[in-house]
Amino acid sequence: MSEVKRPQRTCIGCRQVADQSSLLRWVLTRDDDGQSAVPDPFRRMSGRGAWMHPRPECAAEIIRKRAFSRAFRAPVRVPAEEEISAAIDAFTTRDRGDSTVQPESGSEI
Repeated sequence: MSEVKRPQRTCIGCRQVADQSSLLRWVLTRDDDGQSAVPDPFRRMSGRGAWMHPRPECAAEIIRKRAFSRAFRAPVRVPAEEEISAAIDAFTTRDRGDSTVQPESGSEI
């Protein structure tokens, strides 16, 4: 029997490919201070997404490499380490059986 293929994404910190469901999505938002990266744990916000493993090592690499600016192809206000840690904690403690997480558009196939 054939194996079910799941959508794959690349972590912008460690550059490893993983199942989309195991990665935290970030999106670009505009505000008075310019553009910022904000977490999108339920994958409902529109726009280009950047993906990361919910691990402190990947968060440190993202900050060190300025990976959000590269991923969004624009200057981005980098979230503070505390903001990233809070997003990681929220993502890892959310109910995995939550049916409100919607697949990224185009990945329903």
